[in-house]
Amino acid sequence: MNLLIDFSMFPLDKGESVSPYVARLLRVIRESGLPHKLGPMGTTIEGEWHQVMAVVTHCFEELSKDCDRVYFAIKGDYRKKGKNRITAKVESVEKQL
Repeated sequence: MNLLIDFSMFPLDKGESVSPYVARLLRVIRESGLPHKLGPMGTTIEGEWHQVMAVVTHCFEELSKDCDRVYFAIKGDYRKKGKNRITAKVESVEKQL
């Protein structure tokens, strides 16, 4: 099983710039060892369902330590077979250009 998610998460009660909080979450994601890619509006993570959702949960727990309001959005794509879809999906489209 392969799950690919694109998600964003940040506090709503910490002012205009939340990059220090996003950086904390990126550390959580990196420590997971799962393939990931940081983008300007979210982060993509790839892995098994339980692995990916555990990272999302850990991110939420990290922010909820000192944030009273946390926004998050998750988009996902499940596929029974496939790996390295973070790059393979983009390469597939770029080949069509």
